[in-house]
Amino acid sequence: MAKIIYTHTDEAPLLATYSFLPIIEAYASTAGVDVETRDISLAGRIIAQFPELLSDEQRIDDALAELGELATTPEANIIKLPNISASIPQLKAAVKELQEQGYAIPDYPENPQTDEEKATRAKYDKVKGSAVNPVLREGNSDRRAPASVKNYAKAHPHRMGAWSADSKTNVATMGKGDFRSNEKSVVVEADDTLSIVHVGADGTETVLKDAVKVLAGEVVDATFMDVAALRRFLVEQVARAKADDVLFSAHLKATMMKVSDPIIFGHVVQAFFPTLFEQYGEQLAAAGISPNDGLGGLLSAVEGLPDGAAIKAAVEQGLADGPALAMVDSDKGITNLHVPSDVIIDASMPAMIRTSGHMWGPDGEEADTLAVIPDSSYAGVYQTVIDDCRANGAFDPATMGSVPNVGLMAKAAEEYGSHDKTFEIPAAGTVEVRAGDGAVLLSHDVQPGDIWRACQTKDAPIRDWVKLAVTRARATGAPAVFWLDETRAHDRNLIEKVQAYLPEHDTEGLTIEILAPAEATAYSLERIRRGEDTISVTGNVLRDYNTDLFPILELGTSAKMLSIVPLMNGGGLFETGAGGSAPKHVQQLVKENYLRWDSLGEFFALAASFEHLATTAGNARAQILADTLDRATGTFLDQDKSPTRRVGGIDNRGSHFYLGLFWAEELAQQSEDAELAAAFASLASTLRENEQKIVDELAAVQGSPADIGGYYRPDGAKADAVMRPSATLNAALAAL
Repeated sequence: MAKIIYTHTDEAPLLATYSFLPIIEAYASTAGVDVETRDISLAGRIIAQFPELLSDEQRIDDALAELGELATTPEANIIKLPNISASIPQLKAAVKELQEQGYAIPDYPENPQTDEEKATRAKYDKVKGSAVNPVLREGNSDRRAPASVKNYAKAHPHRMGAWSADSKTNVATMGKGDFRSNEKSVVVEADDTLSIVHVGADGTETVLKDAVKVLAGEVVDATFMDVAALRRFLVEQVARAKADDVLFSAHLKATMMKVSDPIIFGHVVQAFFPTLFEQYGEQLAAAGISPNDGLGGLLSAVEGLPDGAAIKAAVEQGLADGPALAMVDSDKGITNLHVPSDVIIDASMPAMIRTSGHMWGPDGEEADTLAVIPDSSYAGVYQTVIDDCRANGAFDPATMGSVPNVGLMAKAAEEYGSHDKTFEIPAAGTVEVRAGDGAVLLSHDVQPGDIWRACQTKDAPIRDWVKLAVTRARATGAPAVFWLDETRAHDRNLIEKVQAYLPEHDTEGLTIEILAPAEATAYSLERIRRGEDTISVTGNVLRDYNTDLFPILELGTSAKMLSIVPLMNGGGLFETGAGGSAPKHVQQLVKENYLRWDSLGEFFALAASFEHLATTAGNARAQILADTLDRATGTFLDQDKSPTRRVGGIDNRGSHFYLGLFWAEELAQQSEDAELAAAFASLASTLRENEQKIVDELAAVQGSPADIGGYYRPDGAKADAVMRPSATLNAALAAL
């Protein structure tokens, strides 16, 4: 039987699954397609690490490892919903909830000392940060706005904040002493096993990482952040924001860059509150309170300290003495520096640009902002967009072009910071990357506290990436621009490979460019304003940034993108959009039984999954399901059945009902398969005749609190009851 794997993830996407999956299962069954789930949620990943501590009923398989193996096979057909890329505070919160639910799992060891604590920490390190994507992404990324979404955005443009020519909003970045400027890169000539070694000033050698396997032609990079330079830079930016009378904000990615960026975040916190850490730094450290966890964690943790009240007063004084601090929630006093995972650069910077270059201040008002992005690798992309808006005004979603993306990500390509090759250096010396024969391939002189990291990009994914870029350029006629900078060590090696592999393809009549990121941004923006499309062909980090930046400007959200990963061994991975807003949606559901999560990304991924199944398994009915779902989604958009923001409107459950109704009607009307049409004629009639009754049943539950039995691991029965409150709809699906 043909099979689709539908991932069980976290937060709003998970809750939406309880409502949408029964529709998918019912419709797919008519084409002989089995839909199975696999639990790759944060809670599920944690539970799978500790089977020896749990009862038989509590144990679950390591679904992520299973899917990682499946992704390397031609049979793979995986729909991947957004999942939590856990910061340490999120990981701790999930552990606490699971313990309260009766799971005898250990606490997260902050400073492991014993072998047992180190083993526990290693298990948690496998779970936190961007743990899922590198495992599943055994192919490169093709991400674009479906035509139906782009047309809807042009016909119903979202609101864009006006820009002023005298806006004081800017990006601040280091330019020297940072990861970009210290980067070194090498292409290994043969299969090898590398090691990473710290050589102390006294000659003492410490192996930081051994058995790093590499393949011939692989690009290996290493770099470090000079923390002394970082601290000087941050102090200067706090003073600059104060002098310019703009909000101070820091934009990092403490989820994907799960080792480096929380450390950098901690330095930002210390730079903003210098007096606090001069007076109480030793006391905070002795109590195990780390600035890396953010101001929120610090304020909670000092409650039990003898000087807790004085420390809180010092925080208040720091807020008064410094520049106005950008806020996550000004009503609740949650600042930009409260939680490292609250302000994620790929979502926060586009949102700021869309809102006149403003963030929210402590007074609850919008204001110009100094966006601090310490590493200069891609900071210029955002400065270029800001400069363009300052000169030319806000973009017009009704007329602007699109920037689809071809992203290099297969086999964990360019996963800087989200793996086990990032280290906070304990002592002065040199870090060396050594070949198996002892030859030093890369080296850096480092000081205590510097953040050193390495990454790998295999040759086969690069070759596949070039092929996919040419394929998309040929399919669309749009220029394909490789965002690569010849003055950066890593990019120089990639440029050589791109230039070597492009002649393997027919590029006649195509426009293929190689431009540095800031130049590529300017090129794309010029075309956008003319209504023209440009394919951005990027590495993995820029893929992450660009597939939020441009969709948020074009469509108002990145959740409505079609994201296809043609797996290198013939399978398909279909991603459903971004989940950055998912936590707020869950909070609203629990408070007033209203889920405003938009499942449009799931609709697109499902259609692409059926289409892939039709091609690979020769399943004609799967193709009919794909075609009719596409048409139903068009009707869904035309009739504006997406969730509204507030109680009283259509929420996620209502949007699923209408998608199911339109899809059933399309299936009943199609002429390719009379038996299939007859099967859906009755369902379509039932749903249409009971439309108002179903809508009323779904709306009746709104406005009161909802009990789902847990945030990170909801109770299945409770969540199912909350997300499927229409007995009429449930009975109609069961009848099919």
